[in-house]
Amino acid sequence: MKNTIKILTLILFLLLPVNTFAQGGFEMDTIKTSQGNLEITFIGHGTLMFSFNGKIIHVDPWTSFTDYKDMPKADIILVTHEHFDHLDKKAIDTLKKDGTEIISNEAGIKQIGEGTVMKNGDTKSLAGFKIEAVPAYNIVHKRDANNPFHPKGVGNGYIIIFGDKRVYVAGDTENTPEMKTIKGVDIAFLPMNLPYTMTPEMVADAAKVLKPAILYPYHYGETDTSKLVDLLKDEKGIEVRIRKMK
Repeated sequence: MKNTIKILTLILFLLLPVNTFAQGGFEMDTIKTSQGNLEITFIGHGTLMFSFNGKIIHVDPWTSFTDYKDMPKADIILVTHEHFDHLDKKAIDTLKKDGTEIISNEAGIKQIGEGTVMKNGDTKSLAGFKIEAVPAYNIVHKRDANNPFHPKGVGNGYIIIFGDKRVYVAGDTENTPEMKTIKGVDIAFLPMNLPYTMTPEMVADAAKVLKPAILYPYHYGETDTSKLVDLLKDEKGIEVRIRKMK
């Protein structure tokens, strides 16, 4: 009887969904790495939190989604660019503690008033993490007078190394030529809302080159995520996971 209960318990455990719910009701996934579990908390829009071996990384924290007084303090805060929905000084100030590393593009650091500038192509080791800054910009989608929503050379995406996993948080971008040269991505967060970032077709095109084991569309607004799932349904080796990231 005891063995039967153990077997049933194991079966139920294996059938549990990959995501759970973190403090505040946010969805959370746990990813196994060579150096322990990576916990990803999906806060909303372009806002994420990574927890790894006792360290916390916040990406583009924004008080529209939560009161950061209730969230873990940051060892690293990554800001992709200076737009209001990615750079929220109130959130940053709330998350800071002694020793917090703040990283952003040049325009972002000017607004924040402190921190370290990372430009496209820079690599830094901070708080035990290797972080790479990669280009994030528009080619097709532009404002009036032919000005891109996100000009080339201004904003960043980031690649963060967690054990043996390379996690790519793309920022506000389209499927640029530089994106298609990135190698060894295990987990990718690709934005999918118009007119500011990518269409589902653009995300699918990028994913087919990047070939992440797990693809999270994020910052997707009202875009129908089922279109992306359908576009990649025959792409072996890429698992598309939809989380609440409007």
